[in-house]
Amino acid sequence: MANAPVQYKGVTPPISMLLPTPAELKANDELIDELKNQNNFESADVTEKRKKTLQILQKITLEFVKVVLTKKKKSQATIKTAGGKIFTFGSYRLGVYGPGSDCDTLVVVPRDVNREDFFEHFPALLEKMAPPGAIDEMTPVTDAFVPIITLEFSGISIDLIFVHLAVPSVPLDLDLRDNNLLRGLDERDIRSVNGPRVTDEILELVPQQKTFRTALRAVKLWAQRRAIYANIMGFPGGVAWAMLVARVCQLYPQATGSVIVGKFFRLMSGWSWPQPVLLKDIESGPLQVRVWNPKIYVGDKYHLMPIITPAYPSMCATHNITLSTKKIIMRELKRGGDIVDKIFTGQQQWKDLFGRHTFFTRGYKYYLAINSAAPSKEAQLVWSGFVASKVRLLVAQLEVDDLIEIAHPFNKGFDRIHHVTSDEERKAVLGGSLQYQAHNTKTETTDVAKDPKQIAAAQAEAGTEIVEPEDKAAPNGARVPAPTTQTGSTIYTTTYYIGIELAQVAVKSLDISKISKGWMDTCYGWANFREDINFLHVAHTRNYDLPADVFEMGEVKPTRLAKRKGPKGPDSGTREVPASKKRKADSSEIEVLVPETAKVEPRYILIVYRGSRHGWRWA
Repeated sequence: MANAPVQYKGVTPPISMLLPTPAELKANDELIDELKNQNNFESADVTEKRKKTLQILQKITLEFVKVVLTKKKKSQATIKTAGGKIFTFGSYRLGVYGPGSDCDTLVVVPRDVNREDFFEHFPALLEKMAPPGAIDEMTPVTDAFVPIITLEFSGISIDLIFVHLAVPSVPLDLDLRDNNLLRGLDERDIRSVNGPRVTDEILELVPQQKTFRTALRAVKLWAQRRAIYANIMGFPGGVAWAMLVARVCQLYPQATGSVIVGKFFRLMSGWSWPQPVLLKDIESGPLQVRVWNPKIYVGDKYHLMPIITPAYPSMCATHNITLSTKKIIMRELKRGGDIVDKIFTGQQQWKDLFGRHTFFTRGYKYYLAINSAAPSKEAQLVWSGFVASKVRLLVAQLEVDDLIEIAHPFNKGFDRIHHVTSDEERKAVLGGSLQYQAHNTKTETTDVAKDPKQIAAAQAEAGTEIVEPEDKAAPNGARVPAPTTQTGSTIYTTTYYIGIELAQVAVKSLDISKISKGWMDTCYGWANFREDINFLHVAHTRNYDLPADVFEMGEVKPTRLAKRKGPKGPDSGTREVPASKKRKADSSEIEVLVPETAKVEPRYILIVYRGSRHGWRWA
């Protein structure tokens, strides 16, 4: 009698079915201990609070459906059986959440309840049914591509999105993995439902969930520390990293989390990109919707590192990756693999894998500083979110220049608050000056993926409508500021940085003025742009001129060298130029910046286009 075929998860058989060795088990224990030392796990008390919060949200969802159907005068039989259910997804559902993690939650209701009902009634029911004082900072955002309500519930950050299915009732045992439930949904409804569907598929497709979670915690922490975790900036996001780890788990189903981490770096750094990473074969379904297929769709052919979601309809989770960010990811994967190899031979420790990035300290000599500004916090949240969504387009345009090897966007922006008392000070701040930064404020790093107003702008939809008392409402949700007076006014800025690595070729100049101007014009083309509200400035800066607040305590800021050396002898063909030397190229406002230890030949010159929409100048 023939042996039954071995069952495995994934699109190919496992590479190894070997059980862990004692050394690998020991390394796994050490990895878990280090993750605890890194404060990667949430306390049991807070986790219990999350569970109770979700239980309350489930009760509110059931009550919400009843309230809406009662107002619509549906029959008691319909109301009684209508139901309603919440589904979690993201890091909480995957089981890799930590202190301060958001809890992504989908509210699923039957067909007779619509999105307008959700925003009209759900916030009020939250306030009514939650424990006294439990709700804080609730923000409905109705005009994002995927509308959302964000709130703090008993100290837990909750992101609520909504979908109504084309079914008469939503029982508590509903399984969203049924493809037929997608019938009758529009594109944003399908996106909403696919959050839990993708998460559940990933968990279903890994051989051992405990091993997967340990490895994913390590990989996520590593990616965050190395600043390569941000879909909007052209790096993989949380779902993409999870799918990569899940694929490695499929190939080594008996391995420990520590071994999976090591195999992850070696497999993915040697992957034959753009061969896609798949957890299962791409499936067809009942809808006339687009499914990732480079044989049919031209755009899919140009995905550099395609990682494909397992739930129908399959999509590429990494379509934002550019040539530069791919190079950076590959470098980091190799670095991570080298460290893990040494960990297993006792030469290094797990804490070395989680070392902070060196983007500002040793990464580059040249940087672009993209400074967006607005006169109110609300306007700046929206405007900076839109600008952030366009940074990767600037990166892609810079990559086209043969003189640029890498354009590396930092994965977060820097929010600053400034106080000015004159138009001259105002112009200086809009031009990137930090001289007037408010003394009683701290620079904060910003994460577009966590702010609902920025999400709305980044999705290039209509701006949020925020109307404040005694303020004139602006189309982009901002408030129009009063003119600067003797008492002063406040300006809010967000700065994004791009590190520039020059190609190893002899070149006398690097002129990116046209690229900068074209990109800024793209930003100014935003449907809700206002010249008196939204400001943008792009400037070149050297590493020694970076502001102090981009460095963390203990980091060493690059210093400016001021060496001057003459020829050592008749055979010496080059000499070093003092770092402070600058010279005018012609009578126009063009400055030629000479690098700190540049040779006379070749000499690098960065010419950056900057200014407001009108009154351009060269610098």
